[in-house]
Amino acid sequence: MSDSASVAYFSMEIAVDPAVPTYSGGLGVLAGDLLRSAADLALPVVGVSLLHRAGYFDQSIDASGMQHESPVRWNPANKLELQQPRVVVKLNGRKVTVQAWKYTIKASHDRGSPVPVFFLDTDVPENEPEDRQITDALYSGDQRHRLTQEGLLGIGGIYMLRALGCRDIRTYHMNEGHGALVTIELLAEHSFKRKTNPADPEVIAATRQSCAFTTHTPVAAGHDHFPLSMVFDVLGEQSAIYEGAPYVENGELNMTRLALHYSRFTSAVARRHAEVSRVMFPGGCIDYITNGIHAPTWASPEIRALLDTTGPGWRADYRQVRRALFAGDQAILSAHGAAKQRLLQLVAKQTGIQMKPDVFTIGFARRATGYKRADLLLSDTDRLRQLAQKCGPLQIIYAGKAHPKDYQGKEIIQRIIDRLKSLAPAISGVFLPNYDMSLASSLVAGVDLWLNNPVPPLEASGTSGMKAALNGVPSLSTADGWWLEGCAEGITGWTIGRDVFEANAARPSENEAQTHAASIYEHLERDILPMYYKDKPMWVQTMRHAIALNGSQFNSNRTMSEYAALAYRLNT
Repeated sequence: MSDSASVAYFSMEIAVDPAVPTYSGGLGVLAGDLLRSAADLALPVVGVSLLHRAGYFDQSIDASGMQHESPVRWNPANKLELQQPRVVVKLNGRKVTVQAWKYTIKASHDRGSPVPVFFLDTDVPENEPEDRQITDALYSGDQRHRLTQEGLLGIGGIYMLRALGCRDIRTYHMNEGHGALVTIELLAEHSFKRKTNPADPEVIAATRQSCAFTTHTPVAAGHDHFPLSMVFDVLGEQSAIYEGAPYVENGELNMTRLALHYSRFTSAVARRHAEVSRVMFPGGCIDYITNGIHAPTWASPEIRALLDTTGPGWRADYRQVRRALFAGDQAILSAHGAAKQRLLQLVAKQTGIQMKPDVFTIGFARRATGYKRADLLLSDTDRLRQLAQKCGPLQIIYAGKAHPKDYQGKEIIQRIIDRLKSLAPAISGVFLPNYDMSLASSLVAGVDLWLNNPVPPLEASGTSGMKAALNGVPSLSTADGWWLEGCAEGITGWTIGRDVFEANAARPSENEAQTHAASIYEHLERDILPMYYKDKPMWVQTMRHAIALNGSQFNSNRTMSEYAALAYRLNT
C-alpha cells in the first residue's frame, strides 16, 4: 500500500510498461527494473515520476537515412488509474494544478508485494495552456522548461505524496539530479515543523538523514545547472539557494551538488563510475551500487523456461540464476534459436530483409550520440568484408534514437545506414527504427553477440549488455562501466582494447578510436567467429557462462537489495 511506503523513488522517467511511453532509454528502463525488483523483494517503495503524454518521440527514418521525430500519442486511461487528490504548486509565478496517475507494478512471484508508481500530470483544464504542457514531453523545451519540470517533480512530487497519504517516508531516493529539488521542499517542511529556518543545523541534519542520491552521469555537461535568476523566477525566492552555497557555482544552481550536499548516502552506478565521480565532485562521499536488470522482464520465454528447470525460485532469489551452469548444450542452443528466429521474423516484417538464422549476427542498440560510437564497427568496411569471407558470414542489426537536437547523433545514424547499404550483399545489415522496450527485448535475446564501444570512461554503467548476457548473448565491449566488473575474458565475452586500457586507464590515447576498431576486428577474426563456426561446444560454454555468471550478478534484485541495506536502511 502506498500509504505504508517508507521509501519514495523520484525519477524523471520510469519505464513501467512498453504501452506507457514515458521514458527515453537507460535511465528510465533502469528505474522501472529497480521498482520491479522492489516488488519482488516486497520492499515498501513508491515511485514518483512525470506523465509525458507526447512520450519521448516516435522515430522514423527517411530514404536518405535522416531521423525524423513525431509526438507519441497514447491514452493514460488505458494503462493508468487517475487518482482523486490534486495539489497546487507555484511555478513561474503561477499556481499550477497537478493530478496523478497510478500504475501498480506487480511482483513476478507470490512472495512479493505490489509497488505503486505515481505519474504527475499538469494537463488539466484549470491550468494555463503553457502550464498544461509542462509534463507533455520528456527532455523537451528550453532550460527554463527543464527547470520547471524538475520543480514539479521534486516539490510537486512531495506535495502529491502527502495528498495521497504517504506521510511516513523515511528515505527520498533521487535518481539523478532531476529530483534534487526534493531537498529544498524537505528543508521547508523540517524548518516549518521546528519553527526555524532552513539554515538551522537540525533542519539540515534531518533533511540529510532522509535523502539518498544516485548519480548516473560521468560527463560534466550532463549535470543540470541553472542561473539563480532563473531559479528564482521559476521557483520563487528560496532561502536555501543563494550565492555562496556549496551547490551554487558562478551564479548557477548545480542540481547534482545540491543532491550530494543534502544526502546521507550517494552512489554511482558502477565501480569505475564511482572513481570518475569522485574526481568530478572532490570531497563528496560517493559509494557505488552497480546496476542490474530485472531478469523476469528481460529473459526470453525460452530462457525463463530453462531457468525454471535449472534453478527453480530464480525469480525470488537471483543467485539461483547461477544454476544455468547445469543447463545442457542443446537446451541453450534451442532457447537462443527460438529467440533468434523471432528477431529475424521481426526484421523481415519491418524491413523486408530476409536474414539467415545460421549466420552470425551482431547487435548494437542504444542512444545514438557521439561518445557511444555506434558506427565504429563500420569504420573499415573492407576489413569487414574480408572477415566475412575468411571467417564466416556476418549479419548486423542496429537500433537507437538520437535526441532531436543531437545533430551529430543524427549524422551517425545516416552514416550507419549508408555504410550498411555499401556492405550489401556481402554482409546483410539493417537499422530498425523506434528503439523501445519491446524492440530491445527482441534484440538482446536474438542476436549472437552484443557490441558496446563507448569512449571510456564515459559509460557510467550500461545495462543492455546485461540483458543480452542473461539471454546467453556474450558481449564485446570497451573496458568501461559494468563490463570492467562483468567480463571474464573469453568466458563471458571479450574486451575491446583491454591492453590499451590497462596501460593508460586514466586518459585515452589520441588514436583510441582506431585502436578500438582494430581490436574489434581482431577479436572477431581471432576469437569470436572461429569459435562460433568451428567450435560450437566452446561457444555454448560462453553462452552458459554469460547467463550464469553475468545474469546472476548484474541483476536488479541484487542491486535493490544493496540499496535497501545501504541507502534505505531496511532489513531485507
